[in-house]
Amino acid sequence: MAHVAVVTGGTRGIGLAITEELHAKGYKVAAVYSGNAAAAQEAAARLPGLACFKWDVGDPEACAAGLQQVADQVGPVDVLVNNAGITRDGMFHKMGFDAWREVMRVDLDSMFNMTRPVIDGMRSRNFGRIINISSINGQKGQMGQVNYTAAKAGVIGFTKALAQENAFKGITVNCIAPGYIDTDMVAAVPEEAMKKIVAAIPVGRLGRADEIAYCVSFLANEKAGFITGATLTINGGQYITG
Repeated sequence: MAHVAVVTGGTRGIGLAITEELHAKGYKVAAVYSGNAAAAQEAAARLPGLACFKWDVGDPEACAAGLQQVADQVGPVDVLVNNAGITRDGMFHKMGFDAWREVMRVDLDSMFNMTRPVIDGMRSRNFGRIINISSINGQKGQMGQVNYTAAKAGVIGFTKALAQENAFKGITVNCIAPGYIDTDMVAAVPEEAMKKIVAAIPVGRLGRADEIAYCVSFLANEKAGFITGATLTINGGQYITG
């Protein structure tokens, strides 16, 4: 029987690539989106059987209700990919609380909002795969992104603690920290800044969304049961951790 996978931010960018990869591997995929209905409709039209659901991952009540819909319409969640994220960049001495709070709400609070409603079911079935998408900037920090860096560093800590709590129940919890990936979000970076970014990447290019998606499918596999609490760094050698 095919496992059910939920991918937040699953209809655009890295999330869409993850949705496509899991769908191709035979998972029953539910892609969660928040705003771009046209992108969701296009994904659903291209991928037979894909279920798309719209809710705000920063809203705990919306997540609980939405995940119940997924369970009712698709099946109990076996694989959760916490991918959704936003940026509200600016130097900290000029940053307003709204820019701080919104990034924390979507990028970090969503870890609780999405994971809490599914963890009990995973524990009762003695199987689960939780894969959280952090960022290179959550590992090394980034000027102009204090809010985003703090949230993404929090994702790594969340992953490590949750992994320890649930390992004996057959649930793995891992993190992926992408570097600069060729998506719409990165495309918004000014051209001169982009040249400097690429020059700092040893492999000499931006990453591809499908490269992140492949690693998600690897961690989601039943055979990856001895990998938990790990942060998989995928950044072309830009930042190398020990």
